[in-house]
Amino acid sequence: MITSPIWLPATLFAGMLQAWRTAVQRRVGHTLSVNAAGLVRYLYGLPFAVGLMVLYQYGIAPAAFPGLGPDFLLFCLAGGLAQIIATNLLLMAFGHRNFVVGTAYSKTEAVQGALLSMLLLGEKLSLLTWLGIGSGVTGVMILSTGGKRMAPMDFIRALGQPAALYGIASGFFFALTAIGVRRATMAVATPDHIRAALITLAATVALQTILQGGYIIWRERDQVRAIFSSWRISGQVGLLSAVGSACWFTGFASAPVALVRIVGQVEMAFTMAFGYFYLGERIARSEIIGLMLVTAGVVMALTGAL
Repeated sequence: MITSPIWLPATLFAGMLQAWRTAVQRRVGHTLSVNAAGLVRYLYGLPFAVGLMVLYQYGIAPAAFPGLGPDFLLFCLAGGLAQIIATNLLLMAFGHRNFVVGTAYSKTEAVQGALLSMLLLGEKLSLLTWLGIGSGVTGVMILSTGGKRMAPMDFIRALGQPAALYGIASGFFFALTAIGVRRATMAVATPDHIRAALITLAATVALQTILQGGYIIWRERDQVRAIFSSWRISGQVGLLSAVGSACWFTGFASAPVALVRIVGQVEMAFTMAFGYFYLGERIARSEIIGLMLVTAGVVMALTGAL
């Protein structure tokens, strides 16, 4: 059920910021381990997440701090942990030979999210929205191949490969992340979706910082100095991550998970635009087809939700 029109601009802005953050985070990845590069998103994003919550709560829309349901922190923890697991699984897919297939299968997240939200949250979607999800997921899978020609049978034959399995598992946990966040926002006693989203964001990022930070101190203590010495770039990652997540969380608080995710796939279009206009990368014909499928999917999903 769509409870506020704020979800659409928030989701579109989230897709743009995520593409931007990914581009910046690539620079951090050259000097940090995989887990340390993941931690900077939370560690440097936490001050911004808390700042956004305080600014909105006491500056932009002053109000008494809302009550939190008894399962609020549980769902924040579940969503945050699922995101960490999903990210690691995606990186494991990258580590195998056919990482393109792994990336493509991770993009089934929208379909998995639609099915899980229907089973766990009771969300119902129209037939046209389901067709839009299918079109969008197909388009994103094509885009994730990076212009390489891969027949449908190639994806089917690759199902048994570790890269594909890690990719599917990654999409599953990313879908669980969205569901955990949506349930957490529902546990905040306020009709203001932005307020609920920002409170959930601050709590989730704090828990992720503790979880990932604890692991770094336990297993990769040599990375601690490198994390803090990279503050110039990591600070940018944290800012983009916090603002982007605030937009994602606002979308999840005010619209069905599957609808937010299918519209959020415009991130791929922003990523390609960045590569084309700023990096001078060429766009393959298959990528144009993928973009058309994603666009058609978004239009069908939105039309079916009206």
